[in-house]
This record gives sequence, C-alpha cells and structure tokens, in this order.
Amino acid sequence: MCGICGEIRLDSGFASPSAVAAMAGVLIRRGPDGGGVWSQGPLAFGHRRLSIIDLSKASQQPMIDPALGLGIVFNGCIYNYPELRAELEGLGYRFFSHGDTEVLLKAYHAWGRRFVNRLYGMFAFALWERDSGRVVLGRDRLGIKPLYLAEAAGRLRFASSLPALLAAGEVDTGIDPIALHHYMSFHAVVPAPRTILKGVRKLPPATLLTLEPDGRRNEEVYWHPHFLPEEGCPEQDWQDAVLTTLRKAVERRLVADVPVGVLLSGGLDSSMIVALLAEAGQAGLQTFSIGFETVGNERGDEFQYSDLIAQRFGTRHHKLFIDSRRVLPALTDCVRAMAEPMVSHDAIGFFLLSQEVAKHVRVVQSGQGADEIFAGYHWYPPMMDAADPIAVYANVFFDRDHTEMAEVLNPPYLADHDASRAFVADHFAQPGADRPMDKALRLDTTVMLVEDPVKRVDNMTMAWGLEGRVPFLDHDVVELAARIPAELKVRGGGKYILKKAARRVVPAAVIDRPKGYFPVPALKYLRGPYLELVRDVLNQPAAQRRNLFKRDYIYRLLAEPETHITPLRGSKLWQVALLEFWLQTHGI
Repeated sequence: MCGICGEIRLDSGFASPSAVAAMAGVLIRRGPDGGGVWSQGPLAFGHRRLSIIDLSKASQQPMIDPALGLGIVFNGCIYNYPELRAELEGLGYRFFSHGDTEVLLKAYHAWGRRFVNRLYGMFAFALWERDSGRVVLGRDRLGIKPLYLAEAAGRLRFASSLPALLAAGEVDTGIDPIALHHYMSFHAVVPAPRTILKGVRKLPPATLLTLEPDGRRNEEVYWHPHFLPEEGCPEQDWQDAVLTTLRKAVERRLVADVPVGVLLSGGLDSSMIVALLAEAGQAGLQTFSIGFETVGNERGDEFQYSDLIAQRFGTRHHKLFIDSRRVLPALTDCVRAMAEPMVSHDAIGFFLLSQEVAKHVRVVQSGQGADEIFAGYHWYPPMMDAADPIAVYANVFFDRDHTEMAEVLNPPYLADHDASRAFVADHFAQPGADRPMDKALRLDTTVMLVEDPVKRVDNMTMAWGLEGRVPFLDHDVVELAARIPAELKVRGGGKYILKKAARRVVPAAVIDRPKGYFPVPALKYLRGPYLELVRDVLNQPAAQRRNLFKRDYIYRLLAEPETHITPLRGSKLWQVALLEFWLQTHGI
C-alpha cells in the first residue's frame, strides 16, 4: 500500500521531476516508509512506500527491470502474487525481490495488458515500456485503489489523491456543475470519471488506459460483472458457496510480512471476518472498535456486540471511546485527508479509529461492501418489482430532487438538467441486469460503493499509514453475489443468504440484532460548537466569493439544522458545509 504519482509528456517536452516530487510530498502519509522519483525524457514517476510485503529495499519503487525494459509505480496489494510468481518462474523468469511489485512487471511482460485478469487484489499502477515509450495506467475491478488524472496541453499527470495533483499546479479548479449535482443529490456520490473540479478526473474502476508517445490513447474496461441471477439452485448450495468463497477471500487477505488485524464494528459483516480468521487458526488476532457519545435516542456505540465477538473468538480487543470534544479538533485534519469531499458522518470515525489502530498493526481487514452486494439496505425491497425503478431508486436514495437543487445553488453552478437522475437512467439501461433490483445492486456495487464507503476507508486508513483490506470486494465474492436471486438477498430484512451462511460461524445474537450503523451523532444533529464551526465555514470570505449556495437557503438550514435531514438520515447543513470546508482546507 503506497502512494503513486507521475507526469507523462505527450509532446516533445521533458517531464518535470520537481512537479512529481511536489506530488509525492503530499502522499507521504500514504507511504511513510520511503520514497523516490525517477525521470527520463518525457516520463517522470514518483512513489511513497508503506512496507507491507518484502520489507527490504529490493522492493522499493519506482521499480525498474533493465533486462525486460520495463518500469512501474504501484499502489495496492496482489494477494495471489506467490502463485503468479511460481507460474512465471516456470516460464523462465528470475526475480531480484520477494514482493508483489516485481511480479506485476514480469506478468505484464509475459501476458501483456490482459495480465490484470489474473490478479486478485487491489491496485492502481503506472507501467511503462522503455523502448516503445508506451505507458499503461490501470485500476482494480472495484476501484479500491484510487487514481486521479489532470491533463493540460501536452501532458498528463496522475496521483493517488486529488490534493497531490493540486500541489503540482496548473489545475483547473473550477467547480464542475454536473459533479456538483451528483454531490448534492446523489448522496455525495460523484461517479468516475468526474470529480468536483473541472480539471481533475478519475480513471474508472476495472479500466486500463494506454498512452502512446505520439499522444494516441486507448481506454478499455476489462471486467464487467453480470447481475443475471441463476434460478433453480438450492438455497443450501448458495449458502455453501457464500461461505466457501468468503472464507477464501479472507484467507487471501492475510498475505503480508506484518500482522493483520480487523476493524470490528460488532455488525454481521466484520464479525464474519473475525470468525473466519479464527476458523483459519489465526491466534492473537487484534480487533478494534470505536464508539461515540449517545445524542438523544441515537446510540453512539455498538460495544456490546463487538465485545461478544471478541470474547467468543478470543481476540486481543481494543475499544476506543471518542469524546465529542475530541472530534471537533480532528475535523480539519480529517477533511484534509479526503481526496474528495465525503459527507458521510463516519469519515471522522474511521479517521480517529485508524489513528489508534495504526499504533498496533499496519494492515486491517474491514467489512465494507456486504450491504451493497448482498442487499442489506432499506432501499432494496422497494426495487424488487418497481414499475418505475428510476423513480423508486431516486425517492429512497437521493438527498434532493432537481427542483430543490434550484433552491440550493446559484445559477452559475446549477446543471441544466437532472444530471443525477439521468445518470441512474443510463446505468439502468445498460445490458447485464434485467430486474429492477439487480439494476440497483449493479449501480451500487460498481458506482456508489466505489465512490463512498470504499473511498472513505482508503482515505481515512491511509491518512495514518494503515492498509485496509476488504474481503467482501474480492471479485469472486462479488460475482457470486451477482448470480444469487434477489429473493434470497432481501428476505428477512436484507442479506438473508449471507445471514444463513453466517449462522454456521457467528453467534445468533449478532445476526439477529437490529441493523446498526457507524454513527457520529454530533455531525447529524449539529449543535453547540459544531454548529458554530459550520456557521464559520459558510461565512468565510472564500465562501462568500465562491457564492455556491443561495444565502436564503443557508439561513434556513442554520436556523433549524435538525429539521433538514436527508432520506438517508444525513444532515443537509453538514453536506453543504462539508463541501465548503473541503474546498477551503485544500486552498481551492
């Protein structure tokens, strides 16, 4: 797990090592263990390293293989690299290191660009050919590892975070109205390739971008999950398949030369990970939970359930209680760690939890993704037989409709159409998912999941040099879940088939409990100093000059913040303030 960056000249110019060094400097927290910059003619690449696999200097990056004429910068982890290495050795390749980075170089040489189809893992990379000058950028199937792009006349820059690109300069920081529409309506989900800034784009998940020295390029999507359920398979067989596939996914993510822990919320998903690790014989497993103060009737912790799991499986459990007074001072650093604005209240929870966890381990497994692939959210049952699936999805998921957007945004920033609804309609119309329910699951798995919880886990863990691994997003698990009929997912309040499989390894008290979240009540019910922070952010001169939001709308939210809650139980006031907070924190 690391941070990568680079500049590729698409004209006759020389790449700028100083620009790359500036980007790498912003990525130090992603890779505190070392770094380097390599430059030659039109190419310059930078890397910051978090040592997880092969802790020796032999695996440092940028990595050059002079015999093959290849170089690479790589962020992520390839879980099946030992098997790939053995296969490549059988083909005659010899290795100078013991990590996964060199395996990618040899695999590309052996199998070409389609080598990505052989990878189990999370990754973003830039790989270049010395002799041809060709550069290949790639991103993993579920977008677990980020890759941001900024293009100007004659050159393209890339980095693991958007702020790193800003550090190199020459970025159009104007607000993209379509992306802003998504942020304000589509629950802060800004689908790739857009970002909130006009001058920065994201390489979409499961995508390879090939750049030729003469400026020609080719972009291809190498993985298309099909949400076409297989009917007629006995329920028992699906339970067996879920448990077997998830067991393998958890085991894969133990590959490391350092200890691996688990973020244990006390919910079903993280509890299954702990149970399967214990089943695999992991002794002395460290688990970590976080809790906040209760506000009103909203409980701020789930320790009773995480304690139950920790005791059942004998883990070395760490409970972190965060006083609300600690949240406020940490918010600026949390927002600074966001590659893009993240409105979810639990970002600060992950940020503070990661700070504590990083004192004990450098790798953790986490339960993100299960609700999206196994239908655990409340908006899935209405999709089952929806006559108008686009309208039903928008009604339960969108924070605002297009009419309200006109009340929120000043005219220069208002999209000329309902961009978020149009995006959902286009996605639903694509082949590969026939039923409304499966269309929603595909959208949430390939877009919402990538741009909200997965990004949040990456950004908040990497802010403390902590690697987060997500076994529910093993592509074998995702493909299996996509084949399971919707009825076996939504039954019994959601995640039915996962719960049935879990009963073999997890205590019933955890499975049958009411669905919980990772709440930070202080950011949902803005009061006292939190409300003052929001008021100050929205009244800053930078906010006044930018003039994104209509002032009467802001006054209305400030007057009664607790009455303006989105359908997904978020604060509308926090949403508008967080965007301004992020822009100001990053000097935009």
